[in-house]
Amino acid sequence: MKYNIFLNNVNIGSSDLENADPPMGVVSGQINFQDKNFDYNFFRNYCKINTIKTEEYPEDQFISTQIIANLKVYNKNGIEISGNGCYIAGMDSEGFEINIIGIPYPLYQEEFPQHVSHYQNKFK
Repeated sequence: MKYNIFLNNVNIGSSDLENADPPMGVVSGQINFQDKNFDYNFFRNYCKINTIKTEEYPEDQFISTQIIANLKVYNKNGIEISGNGCYIAGMDSEGFEINIIGIPYPLYQEEFPQHVSHYQNKFK
């Protein structure tokens, strides 16, 4: 399923949220941006303007942000997939990933049954 990603109420892209850590209520996935201008410099400037802490390696064009309050993810029905927050990490040459942390149950179970099932099957 595709999830829409919004920053300051502007759709910046989507993700399949293909990676997960169910016990921690975490999902993540590669971002497919709407515009090629969403890159290292964009996120670096956004975080500076909005006083969001980052870890950066400019020589590699790598950035990992802390939680961005105005970064939201919605499912196809327009329901926000919310938890403790979302952040972005990645680099221009390899792409960027969105991470949503602390999604509570039962929302996590309802929205990501495939991740929960995959996790549970590891222990059978």
